[in-house]
Formats: sequence, structure tokens, C-alpha cells
Amino acid sequence: MSAKENAAVGQLLELLESRYALRVLWALRDGHPQTFRLLQDSIGSITPNTLNTRIKELRAASLMSHGDDGYMVTTLGADLLKRLNDVQAFAGKWAASQTKTGSVKKK
Repeated sequence: MSAKENAAVGQLLELLESRYALRVLWALRDGHPQTFRLLQDSIGSITPNTLNTRIKELRAASLMSHGDDGYMVTTLGADLLKRLNDVQAFAGKWAASQTKTGSVKKK
């Protein structure tokens, strides 16, 4: 991987590591626009200030946009979510293995 590619990966990971960033995108994965309030409800315990900050960052990164009906992922954001679909399948397998070993922390 080139230095330029490494830098791009680092920048993307830094953005996605921000608290709730992935949850905001994940809440929009079905492709239906959501209002601010609905998006906040979809995510759960996120504060309005944090949600607003994440929306600004994700919009600046061209991963989500705002239209007449609410917030939605962009084509670029949908591409990222498509690539993250394998995480959902892995999470199920991982959770099952953790349950067997008794090492999953429940919230």
C-alpha cells in the first residue's frame, strides 16, 4: 500500500472512530431519509450536540447529505455501508462465540 493510500485509510478510520459516527451511518443504511429527531431516536443515547457534530463531519466527508425529507447517505456513504455489511454477519458469529465462552459484556 502506498503512503497516499495509507494516509487515506488513516483519515477514514479517524472519522469513523469518532463517537457514534458509524452508528449514524448505520442508522441510515436502509436508504430512507430520516429527520434529525428520528435519526437521534434510531441511534439511542446520542445527545443532540454530538449528533449535530457527527452530521457536520459526515456531510463534510460526503458520506451523508440532507434533502427535503431528511438526512440520507450519499452514493459514497452507501458504498461504504455495502462494504461494512460483512461486519453484521461477523458480529452474529462473534457474539455466538462470546456467549459460549461467557465473555460477552451485556449493556
